[in-house]
Amino acid sequence: MTVAIASPLAGWVTALDDVPDPVFAGRMLGDGVAIDPTEGEVTAPGPGVIVTLNPSRHAVTIELDSGVQLLIHIGIDTVALAGAGFTAHVTEGQRVAAGEALISFDMDYLARHARSLITPVIVTRGEGVSGSTERLVAGGAALLEVQATTGTSASDQAVQTSSRSLRLPLKHGLHARPAARIAELARGFEASVELRTQDGRTASALSPVAMLALTLAHGADVTVSAGGAQAEAAVAAIVDLIESGMGELAAVASDAATMPMAAFVAEPEPEPAAAPTGTLRGVTAAPGFAVGRSFRFDPLAVPAPSARGSGIGEERAALETARSVVRDYLRPRSLGQGAAAQVAQAHLAFLDDPALLGEAEKAIAAGASAGQAWIGAGKGFAAALAGGGDRFAERIDDLRDVERQVLAALAGEELDRAVPAGAILIAREILPSQLMALADASVGGICTAEGGPTSHAAIIAASMGVPMLTALGRAIERVADNIPLILDASKGIVIIDPSPAAQAAAAAEQGARDRDGAAARARQHEAAVTRDGKTIEVFANLGSLADAQAAVREGAEGCGLLRTEFLFLDRPSAPDEEEQRAAYQAIADALDGRPLIVRTLDIGADKPAPYLPMPAEENPALGVRGLRLGLARPELLRTQFRALIGVDAPGLKIMLPMVASASELTEARAILDREAIAMGRAAPPLGIMVETPAAALIADTLAADAAFFSIGSNDLSQYALAMDRGNAGTAAGLDALHPAVLRLIRATVDGGARHGRWTGVCGGVAADPQAVAILVGLGVTELSVPPAAVAEIKQIVRRIDMQGAMILAARACDAASAAVVRELVRAFMGGLA
Repeated sequence: MTVAIASPLAGWVTALDDVPDPVFAGRMLGDGVAIDPTEGEVTAPGPGVIVTLNPSRHAVTIELDSGVQLLIHIGIDTVALAGAGFTAHVTEGQRVAAGEALISFDMDYLARHARSLITPVIVTRGEGVSGSTERLVAGGAALLEVQATTGTSASDQAVQTSSRSLRLPLKHGLHARPAARIAELARGFEASVELRTQDGRTASALSPVAMLALTLAHGADVTVSAGGAQAEAAVAAIVDLIESGMGELAAVASDAATMPMAAFVAEPEPEPAAAPTGTLRGVTAAPGFAVGRSFRFDPLAVPAPSARGSGIGEERAALETARSVVRDYLRPRSLGQGAAAQVAQAHLAFLDDPALLGEAEKAIAAGASAGQAWIGAGKGFAAALAGGGDRFAERIDDLRDVERQVLAALAGEELDRAVPAGAILIAREILPSQLMALADASVGGICTAEGGPTSHAAIIAASMGVPMLTALGRAIERVADNIPLILDASKGIVIIDPSPAAQAAAAAEQGARDRDGAAARARQHEAAVTRDGKTIEVFANLGSLADAQAAVREGAEGCGLLRTEFLFLDRPSAPDEEEQRAAYQAIADALDGRPLIVRTLDIGADKPAPYLPMPAEENPALGVRGLRLGLARPELLRTQFRALIGVDAPGLKIMLPMVASASELTEARAILDREAIAMGRAAPPLGIMVETPAAALIADTLAADAAFFSIGSNDLSQYALAMDRGNAGTAAGLDALHPAVLRLIRATVDGGARHGRWTGVCGGVAADPQAVAILVGLGVTELSVPPAAVAEIKQIVRRIDMQGAMILAARACDAASAAVVRELVRAFMGGLA
């Protein structure tokens, strides 16, 4: 039977081939057309039932009475808007009449914030799709003709039912390609098939978009159920397809009762084992020395909530009460401009996020408990972020923290724990946000079983001046509370329950170190000059106005890296030129004439911004990020350049992130120069961050145009060593003192010197006391470190001489490993007066 389909919205009809998304253009979700809308309303193309309404309200699936099923997807990548700009007029399961309003959308808002307004209209059930394109169509006018399939409408189903549960073995979760294959298979059976999550959310297997909305990650529990004449065969076939992996098969853990984001709930205790004694070796995350007693810090474990609720009204009230408790806890901590306040502000935003709350309400209505509903609400968001690589870690950790706090409030537990002054924290891991919350607790040190030296927690610990060891293994978790510890993070060791004599010696060493630290702080405002008269500039890495004020107090001679992402993230729209200029000017004023190096926006598919919808990438660290994004979205780069050109700061310089070729630098400079000419002002000096091996190896070419180089050692190390700094399995082996990384730094310095360009280091290695002499010996003339490390780094520079540093650097570049390099440094520093 041929069915005429009316257009669900007014606009210009075009072919799917012209849609800027391979999922639609490749007809992975079905055949159809696309409409570039001229009005902001989607109406029912005929009488039928709403099968699915995406939680972000940007997509709806309707099953017409004829049996034809249509997916209407408003815009491209609009799921990232999390519902902003959309108003739904229907709910799932609702019957609608032809022409009835389904969704309204703000065309102006979408035009500013979405990748494209073009709206695919996809036939997800039906055959023989035909219809003309390249024409204007009015809402309700003829759009398509479809050959309806028989035997698949809900009204035609027989009473047979079947269901099977499994764990999703797809490495990347249930994304577009496997969803499209499941839908294609489901269309071949006389059965109504759906997928159901552990927390009660469902999606029709005929709707790929509805399945995507379930945000099922690898290992998620899912039930495939069906009703109809071929229910059993349909379920068996779809389960077989999923279990085949569809080319993305990855082993799934067989733990009992796996839960979404299970890290939030208490795990079974490991098998009893003897408490460790003696020395454990780990990886230095933040250098330093501490003597203290152990304090087991387990901020993630909270009681697991029951799966089923006690009643919709009771569970809704419980969730609201818990959210109120957390909100009251966070509000006083969100005041001010410091890092802890910024974390609390982000937590409040997650706590009151309408999309999260909507998902939780939906799960409660389906019978879930308040705790299980809140877990399920965060699952999809976390799964999407987890696919984005290490640069999503801060947002994932914030989301995890908020979930933990809500679950703790539901269980009636305290939201934080008092930490004894001087204690050395013992944990499997620690969240960056929780570490910030301990800023005033006078923590002596940190030892974690997992993690790596370039994690966000490690960076924060270094900024706080707290020694930290990571990757100590599960043995460290068996250390009981109140056990004496000697933590020498600079050497990468912790001594458990040392003898009284060893404790006395360590206390004496601690006293000597404290005196050295006091001496360094007494000279923190003096220049860092080597014993033979070479001046090394010691700058600070900044991420806010509060950081700039702290840097001046600590004696920093300028800012070697201002991360501008603090202006762009956790907000619905990008900051305009005036807002940016005011923020940069305030930081320049706080620095009071000191040099200010500003890095342009470094976000992309690996760091989320709702107004920059971008497709997911399998390798975000290698994808569209940093300068690549700036050149792909030149309006962002132009606005930031104009804001910086207008800042009144003679020492201001601009730095481009993630440069890999001379053409990228040339293109960016052309944009900068055009904006400067248009404003009638001089363009600030333009340099680059050297974060890719490519940039290091062609440094001599880049130096012809770049005013300076600044090495981002964290990314440079992970790219050079092929070790993901966000992967617990590789992060522990990531060390910027690996000879390969040192040779890339040497190549950068040498390439810059051919054109008279200076090279600085703004990555984590600049704050490593064992790296200072090597970097200076390689010819680095500027070190940019966390404000808390300024005094110590200056004091180390004063102890060395250039000749000895150059010999050490040459030997380090020829060494066999990072471990050998560190032994060379220990011998070198031990021989200094």
